[in-house]
Formats: sequence, structure tokens, C-alpha cells
Amino acid sequence: MQNKGLIRLFAFLFGIVSIYQLSYTFITSKLETDAERFAANSITTSEEDYVAKREVLEAQYLDSISKNPILGFTSYEDAKKKELNKGLDLKGGINVTLQISVKDILKGLAGNTKNPIFNKALSDADVLSKSSDDIYLNLFFDAFEAIQGDTKLASPDIFANKSLSDEINFQMTDDEVKPIIRRKIDESIVSAFEVLRERIDGFGVTQPNIQREGTSGRILVELPGARDIARAQDLLSSTAQLEFWETYEPGNQDLINFFIQANTVLKDQLEADEEEPVKEATEIDSLLSDVLQDSLDLATERNPLFEKLQLSGPGFSVGVAAIKDTAEIGGWLRQPEIRRLLPGSVQFTKFLWERPSKGTEVAALFALKSNRDAIPRISGDVVSDARDQFDQFNRPAVGMDMNVSGAKEWEKLTNEANLNNTGIAIVLDNKVYTAPGVS
Repeated sequence: MQNKGLIRLFAFLFGIVSIYQLSYTFITSKLETDAERFAANSITTSEEDYVAKREVLEAQYLDSISKNPILGFTSYEDAKKKELNKGLDLKGGINVTLQISVKDILKGLAGNTKNPIFNKALSDADVLSKSSDDIYLNLFFDAFEAIQGDTKLASPDIFANKSLSDEINFQMTDDEVKPIIRRKIDESIVSAFEVLRERIDGFGVTQPNIQREGTSGRILVELPGARDIARAQDLLSSTAQLEFWETYEPGNQDLINFFIQANTVLKDQLEADEEEPVKEATEIDSLLSDVLQDSLDLATERNPLFEKLQLSGPGFSVGVAAIKDTAEIGGWLRQPEIRRLLPGSVQFTKFLWERPSKGTEVAALFALKSNRDAIPRISGDVVSDARDQFDQFNRPAVGMDMNVSGAKEWEKLTNEANLNNTGIAIVLDNKVYTAPGVS
């Protein structure tokens, strides 16, 4: 009898703990359902790209209530961290396996050489990869050894080229070159992995999963709850674009006036929002309705833009905001009714966020001088060579060579930036990596 009582006690305690843990999942599911309903009522299926717009609105709705207390012991933000990880099996979503082209990386490392032995080895590796489970790089090395003759990997027209001259010289053997190439390949895959991670973090799904599959160059991506396949495909497969833009000068009065007017319009929008239709209340509705209503009422009393965006950011930026608010602010600034507030002198302004440093919780917003077609002053296709180096203060830097047309435009751009007291934003994948001034 004593054992039965002990078992019952443990069963009771286990049940209490289970209910407590599942309560977080129940709360988040309820709030996310409310967010979906709110977005569906606000954006009809007749609107262009309505799926993506609804996802953005859902994220904004949840962000607006994320810190509000719920049932006295949690909040949406806290519950989201503690909920059951549903994954694709329970929540559905998109599952993608991406293959990084090691062949293209090898071509790039070799400077797109015309060496017949090198290119024949690549072709042979392509054939071998169809019937082998070995990684592509090993197949390439095997194919190269089979036909190399007197040709070495450290040949000047293969890997002992200008871009790799700091690590590979003509006297090195193939066995000395191979570890360097393996490391370069791995660095390229890691770089692609990090770019994908940053893109996925901005996609708006909860609990995404991204992982490398060994050294194969394959990357597994899981997006639980994602529904817009076209948007996911574009996000994951588009090529990162290197661009150079001129910023506006700090304290540009036209931009300041624009932000003031934008804040007023956004405030009016919130005040004009109609209440959701009354629906039959459930028990959890009754428990949460006061919290949700209070949060929505509070939103109408605030200055929505200035509460999240602090003007006068560092350097040549126009403002700074918490990273968690950047998606919502970006959505506001893309609204047609907000864009129409830009005066003629800055009407084509392109707003981009910086790529925040690891560990920081804020990001700077940049206003870039653009044009009707949103074409950058200089794009990455004019860069003929790029390399790691150190600046005059012995800090890591990137050196670049441009073709003739790029060099001329660069000279013109730097002269204008110096004259206008503006910066030059270096943008990759729609993120500002740096925006130095010119002196």
C-alpha cells in the first residue's frame, strides 16, 4: 500500500508538472491563433502578396504584446522560450536541403583558370559524384592526381595565384596545398551558412532549424509554420549582392521632418483601427482578453515610431532601434502611404539596417541615396579582385581592385561623399556592413 501511495504521489506531481509545462504551449498557441485571425481580418486575399503581408502583421501583433503579463506568471515572450518545440512534424512548414557548389568554390579559388588539367579534373569529379558517396573535394583531388602529369596544384595558373599568394607558393607539393584548399572550402561553406542563418532569422518563423551535414556542403533548413514557399525559395536561393551607396548627411532636415510626419500617420492609423468583431468567448479568451485589450489600447496612446526608433544614430546612420523592432519599423517605412511623405529631395531614399555585431541588441538604420529604379551607385560586378589584408593600423581589412568603369565611378562617389560630408555604405545582402566617411 505504501508503494501504491508513493506511485500515486509521483503520478500526481508528474501530472502537475506536465500541465505546468504544457500551459506555455497552450498560451502561445492561443495568442498566435489570435494573431493569425487579426492578420486575416486586416489583409484580404485580394491584396498582392497577402501571405507575406499577413506574416509580417502577425509578427507585429505578437511583438506588441510580447512583454505583457499573462495569468500572473508569464508573458508571451517568456512562454515562447518555454513552449514545447513542435517542429515540422507537429506544426508543418518548409523543409529544404541546400547544396553548396564546391565546384564553383574551387573555380573561384583558382581564379576561373583555363588550365585544361584543372577543368578536366572538375568534369571527371562531376561524373564520379553520380556514383560515389564521397565528398566532391576528395573526388576532385583523386581525379586531378589521375591526369595531372607534371602539373601541380601549386601551379601559377591554378592555386598558386595572386589571391592565394600569401598561403600557396610555386614550390609547395600537392600534399601541402590540399589542407589549405580544404580549409578555404570549409570557410566558404561556413560563410554561406552564416548568411543563410541571418536571412532565416529575418524570415519571421519561430524555432527555425539550420544545420550543416558534415563536410558535404549540404545545409538542412527547417522553417516550422512557414507557408509562403515562393518567399522562402527566394530568401534561400538568391545571390548576395555587394553594393556601394552614398548615405545622406547626418541631421538631414528633410529626413527628420519625414520621420515626424510618419510617426503622426502611424499614430492616426492605430487610432483608426476598428475593433475586431465580437466572437463567442472561451475560458482562455476570458483570461487573456483584458491583457490583449490593454495592450492594444496602450498602443494607441503612444508615438509608435519614436517609441521604437531613436533618431540621431551613430556615424552616418539616421537612427537606432532594438533588433527585435527592426522588422516592424521596416514594414512601416515600406508602406506606400508612408513613402509618399518623403519630400522631393529624398523621395527615393532606401532604408537599410546595419548588420549588427554579435552580442549587441540594437541596430542602426541608414538612409541611402537611391533613384527611381533603386540601382546602387556601384555594384559588386565591377570588383575584379578582393583579398584579406591589414590597414595602416594593422587591423584586418579587405582590399579590392575594380575594373576601369568601376574605378572611375568610385573616384566620383568618394569625391561627392567628401564634398557632401556623407558616408559610403557598403551593403551585402541588404545589410549595411560599414559606412565610413571620406577625407
